[in-house]
Amino acid sequence: MPTSQQNDTAGSLRAVVIAMVCFAVLISCTVNEPEVAIDTSVNIGEHSIPDSDNTFGDWPKHGRNHFEQRFSPLSAINKNTVERLGLAWEHNMASLRGLEATPIVIDGVMYVTSTWSRVSALNAKTGKLLWAYDPQVPRAWAGKVCCDVVNRGVAVAAGKVVFGSLDGRLIALNANDGSVLWEVDTLPDREQWYSITGAPRIVGNRVFIGNGGAEYSVRGYVSAYDLNNGDLLWRFYTVPNSVDGPFDSAAMETAAKTWSKSSALDGAGGTVWDSMAYDPALDLLYVGTGNGSPWPKYTRSPGGGDNLYLASILALDPASGELVWHYQTTPGETWDFTATQHMVLADLDIQGQTRKVLMQAPKNGFFYVLDRQTGGLLSAQNYVYVNWASHIDMNTGRPVETGLADYEKQDRYVFPSAAGGHNWQPMSFSPDTGLVYFTARDIGWVHSMAEDKWFTYGADNLEALIGEQSVPETSGYLKAWNPVEQRLEWEIAIPNIWNGGVLSTRGGIVAFGTAMGDLQLVDASSGSLLKTINTGTGIIAPPISYLIDGEQYIAVLAGWGGPAFNTLQGNEALLEYENRGRLMVFKLDGGPVSLPLTREPPGAFPKPPVSSASAEQIERGRQLYVLHCGACHGVYDSIPMLPDLRRMTEATHQLFERIVLGGIYEAKGMPSFADALSSEDTFAIRAHIIDRARKAGRLTVELPEP
Repeated sequence: MPTSQQNDTAGSLRAVVIAMVCFAVLISCTVNEPEVAIDTSVNIGEHSIPDSDNTFGDWPKHGRNHFEQRFSPLSAINKNTVERLGLAWEHNMASLRGLEATPIVIDGVMYVTSTWSRVSALNAKTGKLLWAYDPQVPRAWAGKVCCDVVNRGVAVAAGKVVFGSLDGRLIALNANDGSVLWEVDTLPDREQWYSITGAPRIVGNRVFIGNGGAEYSVRGYVSAYDLNNGDLLWRFYTVPNSVDGPFDSAAMETAAKTWSKSSALDGAGGTVWDSMAYDPALDLLYVGTGNGSPWPKYTRSPGGGDNLYLASILALDPASGELVWHYQTTPGETWDFTATQHMVLADLDIQGQTRKVLMQAPKNGFFYVLDRQTGGLLSAQNYVYVNWASHIDMNTGRPVETGLADYEKQDRYVFPSAAGGHNWQPMSFSPDTGLVYFTARDIGWVHSMAEDKWFTYGADNLEALIGEQSVPETSGYLKAWNPVEQRLEWEIAIPNIWNGGVLSTRGGIVAFGTAMGDLQLVDASSGSLLKTINTGTGIIAPPISYLIDGEQYIAVLAGWGGPAFNTLQGNEALLEYENRGRLMVFKLDGGPVSLPLTREPPGAFPKPPVSSASAEQIERGRQLYVLHCGACHGVYDSIPMLPDLRRMTEATHQLFERIVLGGIYEAKGMPSFADALSSEDTFAIRAHIIDRARKAGRLTVELPEP
């Protein structure tokens, strides 16, 4: 079995690729978020911050241990007692956006992040706020991120709380009082559209962090910093800066041979924006890399090639950053099939032999089991419906492509979608059941080289693309996967495709949240439902469990967002309640959950102003709206999480150009688009919005023709 696998001219297509991803981002918000007061009467006091995987009652690392298994050895909350689970306390996260963080709990203190990279320390037993820190991320930076102003958490060691800010800084705080110990800029160029949404990892005195931005033509890398002072120790770039050199490392020289000579490597992507894991015995750091920029390989690398190290799992020496081995899940990546999804390490009995494995269910729809010492492929099987490849060749380790996803010359309906069969939401591995639990989805995506087809495919056209394929209905799932047998043990269908990360415990339960606002607890062996707690707020973050004074708790952040695809089917929480972000902590014999405030019904569409725009200008505005606005404010008949521009007031219409070009709402998270749009463009977009408002208004009120 194999141990590893070996431009400006595309400017317009790069814009298309950005639009393809941005159809679901939440980069502008014109509502004020609530504030939270700090309780200054509570003092944390001195406490130790262990760097051990063996802290029984704590949740000391992102995945609880270096292996990222997200399995709790606690069992007081179990199949027999879970019905008694109720709310212990909750904390207002001052957020109306997506919450994705994993709380860290050490010695009775919980460290957690909210939107805009804000950090809080709380008493993990009572929920009292001990300190809070706001890195003051410039709100205009929201325009430089693909998938909401989220943060996935902190790393804690040696009395320091370390986190990345949305605008690319790595910051270490004093764990006792939240004061800044050091701060470094991780970006090579602040003019480029880099960001940080992932949680750092700490091994010894090294802090590891990657960056986001592959959608915006940045060059991916992962860096190591000194925990003591923030000094940069090394940086490993994931894609070459040039096919002809000079090269940053021997690995980049090797990678350059997999890019065509006609490649214009202006960034090229491959960002390390999320998952990492570490094996202390092998002393290997594992990182996942992202998609290419632009998406289509036909544009990015016209002569072909695998384009290393896009969509790859890399094993690095944590001391030097040197590449030890790699495995590329999607050679020549061209569908946003990142390999940044959660990686889990475990020792499994495979064919009578104990194997040290790494497991991942990346976006491309296949579940991989690799030898984590060598990178050799042990097995791979699709876990959702896949039509871009028939299978993974066990001799070469490469996917066998079907041709059904080749959209260079014709549009294609591809499974999985750019959302992936599984996305960033963490998996959990239970050593008790031997199963891996994760939320997944069946959904397709129209890939096209045309500018505006991402949002506009009607049912008739889509049917023509599907042809004779037998494609599944769109659905979300919780899947229990047997990694040894590479088969599904059981699954639970979920109406919405965008749901939360997963926790498993020694009590025999699996906990996860849904877009419907439910925290669900199911039997880890059978999948039978044991308990549902309705929070009223969609959940995408993963739960954790911890122990204080002999009492077990389960904690999860509730707050829906991220690349949410304006997907409201099965999202009663978002339709009925305000999306108020909360940290919710449960225990046995806790109390009831108070639901958020009910949303006001939208009522009839207001009468839009008269527009003098021509049909050609309205059509141009439609195309520009799709590219720049629809991601946040809805497309056609979708219901947006952020303001529906069809409902703009007369005053907002008058301010429209100042908002879009002048940036007068930047402080609220609505960036200026002056670098991408002109006054004529803005007029056309507004004309399209007025046209849409008129058509929507006819459903509820009679509007005279202008």
